[in-house]
Amino acid sequence: MRVFRHLAAIAVAVVALASGPGFAATVTDVTGRTVTVETPVKRVILGEGRQIYFVAALDRDAPFQRIVGWRDDLTKADPETYAAYLEKYPEIGELPTFGGMKDGTFDVEQAVALKPDVILMNVDAKTATEEAGYIGTLEKVGIPLVYVDFREKPMVNTEPSMRLIGKLFGKEEVAEDFIEFRKESIAAVTDVLDREQPKRPLVFVERAGGYSDDCCMSFGDENYGKMVEIAGGINMAKDIIPGTFGTVNPEQIIASNPDQVIITGGNWEGYVPGGAWVGVGYGADEALARKKLEALTKRPAFTGIKAVENGKVHAIWHQFYNNPYQFVAIQEMAKWLHPDLFRDLDPEATFKELHARFLPLEFKPGYFVSLAGGE
Repeated sequence: MRVFRHLAAIAVAVVALASGPGFAATVTDVTGRTVTVETPVKRVILGEGRQIYFVAALDRDAPFQRIVGWRDDLTKADPETYAAYLEKYPEIGELPTFGGMKDGTFDVEQAVALKPDVILMNVDAKTATEEAGYIGTLEKVGIPLVYVDFREKPMVNTEPSMRLIGKLFGKEEVAEDFIEFRKESIAAVTDVLDREQPKRPLVFVERAGGYSDDCCMSFGDENYGKMVEIAGGINMAKDIIPGTFGTVNPEQIIASNPDQVIITGGNWEGYVPGGAWVGVGYGADEALARKKLEALTKRPAFTGIKAVENGKVHAIWHQFYNNPYQFVAIQEMAKWLHPDLFRDLDPEATFKELHARFLPLEFKPGYFVSLAGGE
């Protein structure tokens, strides 16, 4: 096949590149695979554009210095963040982009031509990657592929993923500082809950509410489902959805009658123009987001439930579900679920500190809105 002849021809160039400064390090990714990589890596392909969330936290001074290609999802999934990075680093507009592994549009020939030291892939693409034979193809030309995870089991895999990337980048100390900040921020919630043992409200978390006319996507005992439990709630869908992601019938929501509802949102104009989604995110229009949140409470699935009757319906940035900043979401949800206990907790201040210490962008609010108390 033409592609394999092309790969073989490129292999010589890749081997030559690997012979430069650095040393071979054996790392273990989140799937348990051991992979040998020349570190610190200098040329990286991001299997998802949103991986810039963790890259920027480790490479604050020059977050794109290693990136030679990335998936084309950030512009649509989080256009405000992309625009902010583009304004500060205009060169990213020229970065080669790829399709996704799962949808079969990843161009392995293009990837090899970029001579990366490593390809970082999200674990949810593992099955598609293996079925397409990409790992074996890349191994033949000396390009390692490493899996990280901030989405499928983020409360388990965030720390090992950050340590792994820190080792690859030669930024182990920064990774440990980030992990410690994350632990302290979560402990600001869990220590209080452990001490006070409050009654936990029943919470329905709707994934990407308003993205489509269907209702309602949610989370099992991971991701936002687990984060709600850490924040002091009971995840309504915990025993309904067996995995991380799934769907809850509208009748189940009405029958369960949740005390509070949390809907994840973002600016998805690039995917669903003019959609009913709640556009929270970097610098979002909070008044508009609140108006759209209120409109979602009029759907049949929320008819007569306590959360709507009492105004305890909230929206939160969807992308917390796919990056290492989940601790900010946990703090905000804790304030919604237990406002008296966490009166002095300031999630926005935590997010500002995250930006000041680790991120190259200036902080802008807009990640949360609520119908409670006119917030």
